[in-house]
Amino acid sequence: MTPRRLFRTVAIAEAITWALLIAGMIVRSLGITPLGVRIGGGLHGFVFIAFVAVLIFVAGNQRWKPLTILLGLVSSIIPFATVVFDLVAERRGRLDGGWDTDSPGIVGRFRASAVAHPIRAALRALAAVTVIFAVMLIIGPPGSQ
Repeated sequence: MTPRRLFRTVAIAEAITWALLIAGMIVRSLGITPLGVRIGGGLHGFVFIAFVAVLIFVAGNQRWKPLTILLGLVSSIIPFATVVFDLVAERRGRLDGGWDTDSPGIVGRFRASAVAHPIRAALRALAAVTVIFAVMLIIGPPGSQ
């Protein structure tokens, strides 16, 4: 999987979960059920964390400037903007090329290991996102304090 494909997949997933959350909010506001917000919100929260992790991973590989990273992060809090960010990043060549597995240091070794063993890396990433998500659930939803 190329940096472009990984980033696009998670950007689209993030936009889909935005749609689920918004649909859940509409259903709740109509007095039908709050279940849609719980499900859509949970899925969106999980995929949001995954998007941020993938953004950082891909940004490091592609050597994005801090402003590009910041715009990518901002796109994750605006409904459907991750897809727009992905299209603009692709158009500007920010997602071109493959994985840089020759970088020195721990980051380079981490990336090389992830590329060499993608299933293991995906399982580790899934576990890390799950732990972060679980901690966030324990802390509580936004505005619950």
